[in-house]
Amino acid sequence: MMWQIFYSLLLLSLLVRCTGDESSPEVTYSEEGPMDKREREALYSAIQGFVGDSWNGSDLYPDPCGWTPIQGVSCDMYNDLWYVTDLSLGLIHENSLPCSSSLEIRPELFELKHLRSLSFFNCFISPVVITKEDWINFATNLDSLEFRSNPGLVGNLPETLGNLTNLKSLVVLENGFSGELPASICSLKSLKRMVVAGNTFKGMLPNCFQDLKKLLILDLSRNSFTGTLPSSFGDLTSLLKLDLSNNLLEGKLPQELGFLKNLTLLDLRKNRFSGGLSNNIERMQSLTELVLSDNPMGEEMMGIIKWEKMTSLVILDVSKMGLRGEIPIGLTKLKKLRFLGLNDNNLAGFVPSELEALPCIGSLYINGNNLRGELRFSRKFYEKMGRRFKAWRNPNLCQPFKIVMSEPQKHLLPLGVKPCT
Repeated sequence: MMWQIFYSLLLLSLLVRCTGDESSPEVTYSEEGPMDKREREALYSAIQGFVGDSWNGSDLYPDPCGWTPIQGVSCDMYNDLWYVTDLSLGLIHENSLPCSSSLEIRPELFELKHLRSLSFFNCFISPVVITKEDWINFATNLDSLEFRSNPGLVGNLPETLGNLTNLKSLVVLENGFSGELPASICSLKSLKRMVVAGNTFKGMLPNCFQDLKKLLILDLSRNSFTGTLPSSFGDLTSLLKLDLSNNLLEGKLPQELGFLKNLTLLDLRKNRFSGGLSNNIERMQSLTELVLSDNPMGEEMMGIIKWEKMTSLVILDVSKMGLRGEIPIGLTKLKKLRFLGLNDNNLAGFVPSELEALPCIGSLYINGNNLRGELRFSRKFYEKMGRRFKAWRNPNLCQPFKIVMSEPQKHLLPLGVKPCT
C-alpha cells in the first residue's frame, strides 16, 4: 500500500514538471539564457514586415539575444528571461538589415513590451501613413523614438505619440511628415530632446511648451511653421539649445525668451521675425551662438543691446536684417568671439579698429553696408583673416593708400575696397 502511494506521488510530480504553469511564458534556451518564445516570434515577425517575407529569422538567427545576434537588436534580462530593449531598422550600418520597398508595420512590433529604444533610418521610401493605434503599448517603457531620413513617411505625426509619457528623446528628422504639430506632444513631460526638423510641418506652434520643464534641446528648424512664437517658450528654463531656423515664423519675439538663462544656442535665421530684440536678451549670458540673420528685426536693434554683457558669445550673426546705426563698441569687448556677421545691412559710421584686438576672431563680415572712413587694421590682422574678412560694397569705405601701394601686402587686402585719396 505504501509503495502504491509513493508511486502515485512520484507520477504526479513528474506530470507537474512536464506540464508546468500555463500562465508562465514559453521559453527557448540559448547558451547565455532563455528567451520568451512569444517575444522571439514577435521580433521575427516585426522584422520580417520591414525587410520582406524572404527573411527567415529562425534559421538565420536562432538565438537573437545570444550567440547569433541581429544587427540593430539589443536585449536585456527581465525575470531571468531575455527581452528586446533596442530595435533599429534600416541601413544604419553596413551590415544592418535593409528595409523592403513594400514594408509593413506589423502589430507584432508593439508586442515587444520591454522596448526602450526604437529607430527607423532611411526605411520608409514609398508613401506610408503611420496609424494612431498601438503606440499606447509603448507608454511605460519607450524612452527613445527616432524617425530619420524617411521620405516615405507622410501625413500627420500621430497624436497618440503623446501617450509615450516615459519618452526622453524624440527625433523626427528629414522625413515627409506634414500638417500641424499635434498639441499632444506637450504631454511628453519627460522629454529632454525634441528634434522635429527637416519635414514639411506647417501651421502655428502649440502654446503648451510650458509643461516640458526637462527639455534641453528643441530643434524645429527647416519646416513651414507660421504665426508668432508662443510665450510658453520662456518657461523652458532648462533649455540649452533652441533652433527655429528656416521657417515662416513672424511677429515680435516674446520677452519671456530672456528667462532662458541656460541657453547656449539660439538660431532664428531665415524667418520673418520683426520688431527688434528686447534687451532681455542680455540676461541670456550663457549664449555662445546667436544667429538672427535674414529677419527684418528692426533698424535700431544693435544700439539697444549692451553687447558687452554677453561675454560667452562665440558666434554672432545679425546679417541681412536691415540694421541701421553704427557698429556697437560693445562688440569689441567679446573676447571669445570667433565669428561676427554684420553684412548686408544699412550700418553706417566707422569700423572700430578695436575689433582687431579680439583674441579669437577668425571671421568678420562687414560687406554690404554704408560704412565709411579708413580701415585701420594691421597687416598681421589681414594675414590672420585671409578671405574670412569681407568689406566690399561699402562705397565710402577705403584702404590707406600706403598699404594699397605696398606690393608685398596687396594679396592680403580685402577685395572691393578702394584706396583712400
